[in-house]
Amino acid sequence: MDHMSPRLRAFLSEPIGEKDVDWVDGVSQELAVNLITKGFNKAYTLLGQFLLMHKNEDDFQKWLICCCGATEYEATESCNCLKEWCACYL
Repeated sequence: MDHMSPRLRAFLSEPIGEKDVDWVDGVSQELAVNLITKGFNKAYTLLGQFLLMHKNEDDFQKWLICCCGATEYEATESCNCLKEWCACYL
């Protein structure tokens, strides 16, 4: 866990529960607004999308960039955050 950002460490420290989508590491304020507009207001809904894509990192990142307006950095960080959460809790 030494290589993790404080935000990622905080996200992984407990079950996902009712956390808002902006808790996901890599999700900026602007990206959060875009996600909320598309119905992804909670972290678990974004996790659900990741799982629906069979945890395929490339597809998920492309979806975040193309459909939600994420930068490459945001897409990579968000994907890594959800992947790490899955490794800890699923």
